[in-house]
Amino acid sequence: MQTERSSGNGPTDRREPRVVVGAAIISAGRVLACARNAPPEVAGMFEFPGGKVEPGESETAALVRECAEELAVRVEVGDRIGRDVRMAHGRSVLKVYAARLLHGDQPRALEHSALRWLTADELHSVTWLPADVPIVAALRPLLAAG
Repeated sequence: MQTERSSGNGPTDRREPRVVVGAAIISAGRVLACARNAPPEVAGMFEFPGGKVEPGESETAALVRECAEELAVRVEVGDRIGRDVRMAHGRSVLKVYAARLLHGDQPRALEHSALRWLTADELHSVTWLPADVPIVAALRPLLAAG
């Protein structure tokens, strides 16, 4: 995907949007939802854990790193869930992957105010960040089947 930006007088620049990855960590038919601490306008809203892909880093490596940093867990990254979601006025794109916990690890809220395990029927019991809403819709059938 590319975005175009005109500098006014000069040629149009083509820039790849910044990739943000998220993990839909699934265990026993439930998915992990994490409540944001900050910034204030989204504090208390829920998201999938993850973050920005650093230069030279693969999406899966970024997701493994982010889960370790945010939740102190090791994960195995699986298939993509849902579609790419444009964020930040097209400057970023969210890509969410299914993931599973390894070695009996249990998530800890190191960077979030709360963690909740949600079944398919509970997915709408929390307020999701707008970028995560399309992923929740794509995730529901996977949880219901599993």
